[in-house]
Amino acid sequence: MRKTFQLQVEGKHPDRHLEAVKHEIRKYIKRERRRDLPEGADFWDFDCRFGTAQESAETIHLTAITGLIDGVVKEGGKQFYIEILAKPGKRQPRPAGAPAHTENDDEE
Repeated sequence: MRKTFQLQVEGKHPDRHLEAVKHEIRKYIKRERRRDLPEGADFWDFDCRFGTAQESAETIHLTAITGLIDGVVKEGGKQFYIEILAKPGKRQPRPAGAPAHTENDDEE
């Protein structure tokens, strides 16, 4: 997905349009994750770029998308560009002796 989203559309409530844009992005990610994995891949990974324009887009992590969209809205931006490209990923084995991440680690 490579797309520039307009945030102020004539005849649409801005909050509802914003939620529709976020829904479209989530729907695309879910659709890509449902595709069959190629041989030797463990999961679908995503290369993401985000910016106010295509030329100014920077590489970001998939989990940061919603926060960045909200930031553009708070600043009063009229549009943003997002690029999400799926690629097959292979999990790296955990090094010997490395502790596994647990729920209790976040509480400390």
